[in-house]
Amino acid sequence: MNWSYRDRRHAGQILADELIELKEWFNPLILAIPNGGVAVAAPIAERLNAQLDILIVRKLQIPYNPEAGFGALTSLGTMILNDDLVKRIGLSKIDIVAVRDQTLRQIENRKEAYSGLAAIEDPQGRDVILVDDGLASGFTMVAALESVKMAEPAGITVAVPTSSGSAAPRVEPLVDHLVCPRIESGFVFAVANAYENWYDVPDSEVIELLHSFHNDEKQLA
Repeated sequence: MNWSYRDRRHAGQILADELIELKEWFNPLILAIPNGGVAVAAPIAERLNAQLDILIVRKLQIPYNPEAGFGALTSLGTMILNDDLVKRIGLSKIDIVAVRDQTLRQIENRKEAYSGLAAIEDPQGRDVILVDDGLASGFTMVAALESVKMAEPAGITVAVPTSSGSAAPRVEPLVDHLVCPRIESGFVFAVANAYENWYDVPDSEVIELLHSFHNDEKQLA
């Protein structure tokens, strides 16, 4: 296996190096997409001396294939659909509404788990860096971008360790910068293939990272 990263933290350290070389950052805010994106984002926030927050985005699961998605929904209410896929698999408006409502409940549950640690920073007028552990279809990130743009940031950069060959060109025109060291052009793509140590990040790890980061911020204040 041709890994690029030992784990998500290692990936975040590599991204941080590239971001430092890219430009001078104005009051940067790192917005991580949980759960895996938080572990990538923490070392970036440390290196850039930036604040860390999360933006909850959930894929809209295909009813008979929950591993696949036909779009995404964010905690700010933005919904993005893969219209071509929706037509191809024959989803009705009733199907879409049912999945949206189910996904909204999942987001609300996640917000409760992160109570006091999520959505506490205002992106307006700031350099925002959106971070995830990889882009498969890219629709999750597109939904995140649409939500952040409504907050009128000074600029938006997406930083991800790996991307499929179809997702990167879907995201890049929507941002000021796309930082992605590993873009794969093969027919079969999995985010996990970029990592030697891959696992599903539990809520407990996300909460621990956020607690640790915000505690460090208080000590420096």
